[in-house]
Amino acid sequence: MKDGSGGNNMSTKFTTVRLTLGGEKFEILVNPDVALSYQQGRKVEISQVIAVEEIFSDSSKGLRVPLEKLVKCFNTDNPMIIAETILQRGDLQLTTEQRRGLIDEKRKQIVSTLTRNFVDPKSGLPHPPLRIEQALEEARVSIDPYKAAEEQTKGIIDRIRTILPLKSESLQLAIKVPPQFVPQSIGALKKYGEIEKEEWGADGSLVAIITIPAGVRSGLLSSLGEVTKGAAEANVVK
Repeated sequence: MKDGSGGNNMSTKFTTVRLTLGGEKFEILVNPDVALSYQQGRKVEISQVIAVEEIFSDSSKGLRVPLEKLVKCFNTDNPMIIAETILQRGDLQLTTEQRRGLIDEKRKQIVSTLTRNFVDPKSGLPHPPLRIEQALEEARVSIDPYKAAEEQTKGIIDRIRTILPLKSESLQLAIKVPPQFVPQSIGALKKYGEIEKEEWGADGSLVAIITIPAGVRSGLLSSLGEVTKGAAEANVVK
């Protein structure tokens, strides 16, 4: 998903999903809220998402993709089949309202995580949500509407610690990853914590010792489960 005004010359009610394939650009017009629900994994009929059964190279100018180009890139000229592929693989241009709503939702989740998992080291009590929100504003933290809230928490903690003292129990996990999933898993691990130690198996598998804030554990396990198709193992070291 990417930000976009959602407007075009054909209709301000629709927004676009864009896909670049083989150097060619393809666009479809969609109903914004239904398309967002679809890309968030909810069960939605494709017919409810697609606003116009046409494939465009530039929907704002009404430029349609020639049939021979569609067949070359998608092996079909059926607009609904092609539209489904674009919807699954392309970037949804968010409306202003959608972007604002996603940012507000992520902000609330981040504030809730910090309130549950961190305390003021002087008093030993949680910081009030309003104080955390003020610290986010003071640190000029930008919330990414596309990334999971837990994935963003680590970086945000680093940003606001100079403004708001935070204390949290850390967890040290031993993560075992099969060799075929190691490249993707390294990136996921670094997003959530600090890799303290790496042990490599003869088959290319990895056991990584990682230290994370307790509050991001479920986010890390979810991310690892996704990139390894559930094959990673995680155990608490201390």
